[in-house]
Amino acid sequence: GLKKWVEVGNSGVFRPELLLPMGLPENVSVIAWGLSLERPTMIKYGIKNIRELMGHRVNLQMVYDSPMCRLDV
Repeated sequence: GLKKWVEVGNSGVFRPELLLPMGLPENVSVIAWGLSLERPTMIKYGIKNIRELMGHRVNLQMVYDSPMCRLDV
């Protein structure tokens, strides 16, 4: 319904400069993946900027008003 591509399952490879401080050798590759639930959540609640959903700019009132898990159902 959005008429555009939306990233749902994200993945990637960590860059060597992020791994070196952890004591890993340069020739080690580390992959990561996740469900990426933030994209569908942004669509559902009309959030345009991911920084409003994650990080220091999160509006905690939105979290209280729109719980992800309802226990009363």
